[in-house]
Amino acid sequence: MGRPLWFVAGAGVGVYAAARARRVAESLTADGLRDRVRGLQVGARLFADEVHQGRVERETELREQLGLRPTGPPGLTTSTTRSTPRSIDTKGPH
Repeated sequence: MGRPLWFVAGAGVGVYAAARARRVAESLTADGLRDRVRGLQVGARLFADEVHQGRVERETELREQLGLRPTGPPGLTTSTTRSTPRSIDTKGPH
């Protein structure tokens, strides 16, 4: 029982190693490297989109908490009564 078990185990390891070596060799070809680069670009784009979406959501939450306008910088509030400017004496004492 020992020898057939070791034979099957060795054959399984050999098949696995051959398949793994074929995948590594394929990934090192021009097409394989191009696919990896494209995959990295797509992953980076998705990550950037997620970060942007999270930043926008958090900014909206903070604006709501602080009572600011939904977009843009906070605006100046104008009073309903306007004060008249004081006249300035430009002549001064002579």
